[in-house]
Amino acid sequence: MQLMWLSGPTSQVKKISITARNVLLAALVLAAGLLFLGFVLNWVGLRIAVEYNPELARSMGGVTSESEQKRVEAVYRERLDQLKSVLDQNVQEVKKLETLKNRFMELATPAAFKGRFSAKDDSKGGPFVSPPWPQFLKTGFFRQPLHMELHQTAEQAKNVSESLVSYGVKWTHNLAWLETLPIGVPIYSDFRLTSGFGLRNDPFSGALAMHEGIDFAAEVGTNVLAAGPGVVVRSDWDAGYGHVIEIKHAENFVTRYAHLSKRLVVENTRVDSAMVIGHVGSTGRSTGPHLHFEIFHHGRVLNPLQVLPVKAP
Repeated sequence: MQLMWLSGPTSQVKKISITARNVLLAALVLAAGLLFLGFVLNWVGLRIAVEYNPELARSMGGVTSESEQKRVEAVYRERLDQLKSVLDQNVQEVKKLETLKNRFMELATPAAFKGRFSAKDDSKGGPFVSPPWPQFLKTGFFRQPLHMELHQTAEQAKNVSESLVSYGVKWTHNLAWLETLPIGVPIYSDFRLTSGFGLRNDPFSGALAMHEGIDFAAEVGTNVLAAGPGVVVRSDWDAGYGHVIEIKHAENFVTRYAHLSKRLVVENTRVDSAMVIGHVGSTGRSTGPHLHFEIFHHGRVLNPLQVLPVKAP
């Protein structure tokens, strides 16, 4: 097949032969041109996206510009610094909790265990029980995009920090509550325990009798201290107890200090823990200078050795 036409003022006859070979060659040239044009447009589009829309560029080609890379690294460094700050704060909170716990144990442990605790002893054991706060990195690294993993870890560290602060508040509250109870030793100077709580032979008659306190033998005039904060509800003379003082504490605890040589507080006086309230003596039904000390809870007498702290001054 041929196409013929007249060209220009000379009326020159031109013709083109249309064959299968020519058609195929033209199609190949057109396809190559279109491919080249598509490549150019794609390259230009990526360059524009890298500069003006990095997220689109990453989704299209997985590439970033140098400025975008620096920005991402700066964000990561900032988040890492925040995470380090939170972790440092957690360490400090744990140290505070340990101090509160040791103080609580010092005050709350019965005297029967006095001197039996050692923080340096390596003989320890028991099953591992995770603390009740969010665990770090429950999913492994790189299971999520790095920025998502970093954000999740920072959130978990923040949750742990909040949990530690909450525990600190609770321990502080419990410690403050414990310090309102009569857990102090009523004599700080040298003394000897000459009679314990329970059944004994009466020192005057020799008959079996119940001794409802403990006796601290000390020199006459030794300071007697309030075992805890409270209000004096009795300060007078008793034939059996001699000069006697009674103090009411929180949680319906009452302490009694007997055989004093001198009373320094009167009824309705508010006293603090370790405040001097009298002096050791041998008044009333007594065989020698000592402090007879009793503790009651809701009117029921307790063994003071089960209430006094593990560490006595």
